[in-house]
Amino acid sequence: MKKIIISCLAIISIATESWSQDFHLSQYDAAALNVNPALTGAFQGEYRLHTHFRNQWLAVTPNPFTTGIVGFDLNKKAWGVGGQIANFRAGIGNYNVLSVMPSFAYKARMGKKKQHFFNFGIQIGFFQKSINASSLTFANQYVKTNGGEFNTSLSSGENIKNGDFINLDIAGGFMYTYGLHSSRFNPFVGATFYHLNQPTESFLGEENKLPIRSQVQVGARWALSTNLTIIPKVFFQYQEKAEEINAGLMGQYYIRNSDLFLLFGCSYRNDNDAVVVDLGGKYGGFTGRISYDINISTLKTVSNGRGATELSLTYVWNKPNPTPLPSCPKF
Repeated sequence: MKKIIISCLAIISIATESWSQDFHLSQYDAAALNVNPALTGAFQGEYRLHTHFRNQWLAVTPNPFTTGIVGFDLNKKAWGVGGQIANFRAGIGNYNVLSVMPSFAYKARMGKKKQHFFNFGIQIGFFQKSINASSLTFANQYVKTNGGEFNTSLSSGENIKNGDFINLDIAGGFMYTYGLHSSRFNPFVGATFYHLNQPTESFLGEENKLPIRSQVQVGARWALSTNLTIIPKVFFQYQEKAEEINAGLMGQYYIRNSDLFLLFGCSYRNDNDAVVVDLGGKYGGFTGRISYDINISTLKTVSNGRGATELSLTYVWNKPNPTPLPSCPKF
């Protein structure tokens, strides 16, 4: 029975990832260039390096869904330039997506105190998708012998013509932040639109267009005291008939005389999908986080509540500045 469930998950992953949904992250706000190209170069410092890894459904399949990201960007005053390489692999069929996205942004500051931050960004790159069809099993190959099994010598009935293809990909986004340094409450709102060129993709040789994925980020950085800051935030994305809402709260506690910030948070993903627990720390130019998805969907009877583990590490190099000013929302 478990083998059947695993095979079904593999086939479902191909269907959803190929034709409707992109991969997603629980720590979406840690990967700045992935969540919004407008955040390219939007940080206090000279350059930023980010690494990210996610491992999902290890409790259900021996071939878990994995996501790896490496990003780098430069802060060039009114401009930001950088890029991101992301790789996603899912299921028994080794469905793989490699994405290479150079990123550019323009940053405008308005108002008497330059407190209104407007960022506009674009990404133009490519993605490669591939699949190993020979390792998959399909409904036509299921037989009732030995209590039920898959006979790979039978025809799958599938006509997979193209197991590997490359396409141009374009994304754009904007971000607004109320960035008055003396304010204890700094709201932000942003939106991103992926696959603006709607590239054609299909393993079956069809004229299938990848739908635009729309994404909105809303939240605020609220300093409750000199030591404690909270960041309530909501993340929404929609692609074709698939949607995701992630609502949560991130806290930041400063330990005096140590240059150390403790990070802690919790979020909920819609439709009783998962509850995410998030812990981390910031010391000097380094910010590290670890989160765990507790599966609360109907799949929990198989997963035993085990969802995904996610790790992120960001390093920002900054020249000493006696009067620093914030240049981006501090998620």
